[in-house]
Amino acid sequence: MSLVEEVAPGLTGVEQLRALMHAGRMSGIGRSLAFTLVEVEEGRTVFEGEPGPHAYNPIGTVHGGYAAALLDSACGCAVHSRLRADQGYTTLELKVAYHKAMTDKTGPVRAEGRVVTLGRRAGFAEATLKDASGVLYASATSTLLVFDR
Repeated sequence: MSLVEEVAPGLTGVEQLRALMHAGRMSGIGRSLAFTLVEVEEGRTVFEGEPGPHAYNPIGTVHGGYAAALLDSACGCAVHSRLRADQGYTTLELKVAYHKAMTDKTGPVRAEGRVVTLGRRAGFAEATLKDASGVLYASATSTLLVFDR
């Protein structure tokens, strides 16, 4: 059973995400990389995390996969927030641009995702990853497949 089905069965996408957030439930990827959903509205979501040694690559900076995971989550959940209770989605494509390296000195970061367009079978979203002072570390665009469950 999925976390959404466990916590918020039968609700719309935005209601599901709000229920997860208010229940304090985190996905496995959120637990593994220490980031969490902090804001949800229709067509927009925000995740926060604090990059650090748990996400370092061998050269002593935060691995690009950390930023990609936050951005993919922000894009995907932005689309999720617009879905009916009987719909699901999956990422078809994620394009990430890295603007600046992160370290454990970066501090908290926020990935803000928003829906660009949403059709019957495909969603398009974009996201940015910034620190508390608004410095841009990465950005992404995403194409997502929307399907009936």
